[in-house]
Amino acid sequence: MNYDIMMEKEIEKLKGEKPRLLLHACCAPCSSAVLERISDSFKISILYYNPNITEEREYQKRLEELKRFLLSFDKKKEIKVIDGRYQPEEFFEMSKGLEQEKERGKRCYLCYQMRLKEAAKLAKELGFDYFTTTLSLSPHKNSNWINEIGETLAKDYQISFLYSDFKKKNGYKRSLELSEKYQLYRQNYCGCIYSKRS
Repeated sequence: MNYDIMMEKEIEKLKGEKPRLLLHACCAPCSSAVLERISDSFKISILYYNPNITEEREYQKRLEELKRFLLSFDKKKEIKVIDGRYQPEEFFEMSKGLEQEKERGKRCYLCYQMRLKEAAKLAKELGFDYFTTTLSLSPHKNSNWINEIGETLAKDYQISFLYSDFKKKNGYKRSLELSEKYQLYRQNYCGCIYSKRS
C-alpha cells in the first residue's frame, strides 16, 4: 500500500471548510515536517501522549520543545497542544514480558497501538473529523503497522484515520532541515528505556 498517495487522494477530496484533525505527536522534529505538509488542509490540534518516554525530564523537555517550535511556526496561533497524561506505568504494564524484544518488534507494535488508541478515543470524544500520527515520519518506525492500527481504530471508534507515510517525499530529510532552522532538540532514541539501552 502506498499510504502517501492514499493521503494525497483524501486531501484532494476535501472541499470548503477545513476538517478538524487530531495529530498525535511524539516530538517537535517529527511534528515540524508533518505540520508543514498538512496544516493548510486541516484545522489541527496536537495530542502529546507518550507514556513510553521513561524519564519525566525527557518527557517534559520534548513537550516544551514542541510548544516552543509552535510559537515560531504557527504565527496565527491556530494549533493547540493537548498534553496527554504522563503515566509511564501504562507503558510498562503494556510491555510486560516483552522487555527483551528487539527494537521494531512486538513491543513497538503495541506501543504504536497504545498511543494511537488514545488519539482515536480522544478525537471521537472531542468531535474531530480525523486523527493521525507523526510516527510514520521516522525511518525507524513501521509505517505499515501504524496505518493498519489506525485503520482498525477508525472502525472501532467510528472516526476517519488519515493514512500517511510522512517519510515519503523526503519528509524525514525535511524534518532535519526544519530542526536546524528552528534549532530543535533532536533526541536519539524513541524514549523508552529499552530503546535507550540499545
